Amino acid sequence: MKILDKAISSIAPRWGMKRAEARLKLRQLEIMASSGYGRHGASKTKRSTLGWFLGHGRDPDHDITDNLEILRTRSRDLFMGGGLATGSIRTVKSNVIGPGLRLNSQIDSEYLKMTAEEARRWERQAEREFSLWAETTDCDASKHCDFYGLQRLAFHSFLLDGDVFALLLRKNRNEQPYNLRIRLLAGDRVCDPPYGYRQGKDIRGGVEIDDMGAAVAYWICQAHPYTTSTNPKVLRKSREWVRYPAYGQRTGQLNVLHLMDPERIDQRRGVPFLAPVIEDLKQLDRYTEAELMAAVVGGLLTVFITQQAPGEPPFGDEPIYDDSHAIELGHGTVISLSQGEKPEIVDPKRPNAAFDSFVTSMCRQIGSALGIPYEVLVKHFTSSYSASRGALLEAWKFFKTWRAWFEGSFCRPIYETWLDEAVATGRLYAPGFFDDPMVRKAYCSAIWRGPSPGQLNPVQEVTAAKIRVEEGFSTRTIEAAELTGTDWERNHHQRVAEEQARRDGKLIPSQ
Repeated sequence: MKILDKAISSIAPRWGMKRAEARLKLRQLEIMASSGYGRHGASKTKRSTLGWFLGHGRDPDHDITDNLEILRTRSRDLFMGGGLATGSIRTVKSNVIGPGLRLNSQIDSEYLKMTAEEARRWERQAEREFSLWAETTDCDASKHCDFYGLQRLAFHSFLLDGDVFALLLRKNRNEQPYNLRIRLLAGDRVCDPPYGYRQGKDIRGGVEIDDMGAAVAYWICQAHPYTTSTNPKVLRKSREWVRYPAYGQRTGQLNVLHLMDPERIDQRRGVPFLAPVIEDLKQLDRYTEAELMAAVVGGLLTVFITQQAPGEPPFGDEPIYDDSHAIELGHGTVISLSQGEKPEIVDPKRPNAAFDSFVTSMCRQIGSALGIPYEVLVKHFTSSYSASRGALLEAWKFFKTWRAWFEGSFCRPIYETWLDEAVATGRLYAPGFFDDPMVRKAYCSAIWRGPSPGQLNPVQEVTAAKIRVEEGFSTRTIEAAELTGTDWERNHHQRVAEEQARRDGKLIPSQ
């Protein structure tokens, strides 16, 4: 403003104008010179944008990586405090992952020149072998979870912290024929080492990249950098870093999975799911707590009775005269007062009549920012069938997008690494698997089944699915997965066995 005032003071005499006239003239010239976005979102003259001070745009490391620690801490605090933050993360996790995404091998039999029966036999054997590894805690390096538990934990940590890391390790266990072990790491463990470790490397947020921006290594703290342990060994590890290569030097195989959904080019670390609405969620929590406390205090309001004459109180508690007692609010408490004393009753006017409509409006805005329709976010379906179904369809576009991302980022690379070991050890026969990348891709092809959307009106939706199959718009396999989350072929074989058992038991006539 001082520079502008000096300019006006210099220009006004030369233009033969007063200062106010010169200021208006300059503003008109600036408006005339504006064009395109300069007249709208990039305007520097409109009243609506004059107070919007942003400075210059910064790189992702400055905008995201440098702020990640506080974003992660606030995200965890909101989740642990319950309420909408907890519900939103659990809603996404239960619909995207549910009890876990299950393998359904779908090899490219045409490219592999296999008959349909040969292909299905190989797929069933691969699924059996995979379940031998996946359905035990041996797949977890820490032996806490099976593969499906690891899925839930990894996705939950990704939503809460913004990213999560998985190390693909090899560890022999006598009772398990497969040596592949998954070690999940919280995002806190991957962080910048002291400068003595760096030696000119491009490291930020614990991620070391090359000249093309590709991650070549991750710097992992040996223990949580903010551990509260008093064990000297743990404390020493919390000050030690290990450089973990992203790929094996000899084999080129993947060593580290970094589960992150980038929102900007050249981004190294992820952003917590709740980051865009952290401020809104915190303010809503404060407002809810304040309203709840006001309602509780209003419900505990004590009635005071004024005495008309000295003496014993006609009813109620003993009068309070000394400092050894305190008058406390309680349920239906009656307090007697001395003659001449008259209390002033406070009406808190709670509960607030506008509370529900305001919270509903805020939930709609938060749900929109997170990508979850309000009805699904708060599990409240009070509109018509069409409106409720529309909300579910919109929600499932969001859930399916996240599921496809998680399949490609976590399930598929782990399955492919496991399949490498299964073929290399001879437990699965796959000719040409290591000779031709197209052959390997054909054997690795698979889909992952998860929880289905469910039905608001099962009769209508099953009827619609039947029509789609009959008209050729869909298949029984797709509809079985969409409606019930099951495999149609397995359902078919089970039904054949059941119908045969019913005929053998003479429950239905033989044909």
